[in-house]
Amino acid sequence: MIEIPNRGAGNIMAVPSLPDSERKPLSKKEIAADQPTWCPGCGDFSVLALYFKLIEKRKLWHEKITTIAGIGCSSRFPYFVQAHGVHYIHGRALPFASGVSLSRPDLHLFVFGGDGDAFSIGGNHFNHTARKNIKMSYVVMDNWVYGLTKKQTSPTSPPGFKSKTDTWGAVDQPINPMKQAIAAGASFVARTTHTNPNHVLQMMEAAMDHDGFSFIECLSECVEFYPGAFDSSNPRKGGAFNLVPETHHVTDEMAAYKLADEPFPGKFGIFYQINRPTKNHLEADINSRARERVKGMKDWQILQQNFDRMK
Repeated sequence: MIEIPNRGAGNIMAVPSLPDSERKPLSKKEIAADQPTWCPGCGDFSVLALYFKLIEKRKLWHEKITTIAGIGCSSRFPYFVQAHGVHYIHGRALPFASGVSLSRPDLHLFVFGGDGDAFSIGGNHFNHTARKNIKMSYVVMDNWVYGLTKKQTSPTSPPGFKSKTDTWGAVDQPINPMKQAIAAGASFVARTTHTNPNHVLQMMEAAMDHDGFSFIECLSECVEFYPGAFDSSNPRKGGAFNLVPETHHVTDEMAAYKLADEPFPGKFGIFYQINRPTKNHLEADINSRARERVKGMKDWQILQQNFDRMK
């Protein structure tokens, strides 16, 4: 039996669990919502299709999926997924998702964003969510440009990139998402590209299975405002898709950092993965100890005890 709060009655109402063994996996038709509005050829189409495939493959149902995003082209994800989700404000997807994760640890929580939403206005939230190790999977579709607002320099734009905000060419040192994630304390850090669908699905599955904050940087080409940005990582365009060496130890933080420091296109795969307590687990432990101290007391007695302590 699952206990679900009945907020109107102020008590706990027991409802029977659905027989999962008798339920059929969702089809793409049942998962898909509105027609995606991205530009034809956008790499985000690939990521969305593989998210649908992940849901189908893992036999997840609507009530167990939550899709959250901020603002940007890639952040329109929740509109296109028929499940619980929120299209939140710019850069604030992670703190909202943190509340969902801590209150509903039973959900499979995926957050989607772009390089501007994640590393510019949302950069502080990225660091703190990573260090707290809140359980969720964060997929950042990095296209090296602000696409929704029509070609401005983003935190990951390379030096020399000419945009509406840097008509002379970008001069600022770009963020390295992988190095930042490792340094911030993310317990799962992986890298993939939309041009390799099988690999994207593998990384999503690994991220979903990880108990903690999972971060995936997914190269996703903006064909409208930065075409050809990732050609050197695409074998079909003369580039190279090199996997993380089999000899790499994913628990070695310094080795992961060195991998992340390689010149573009670098390597693809899981750079870093460790097991450490999640904030979900630590908060649950705190709550359990707090409840034990007031076990058997009525609500008014707990309040009275708190008031007496304040005297």
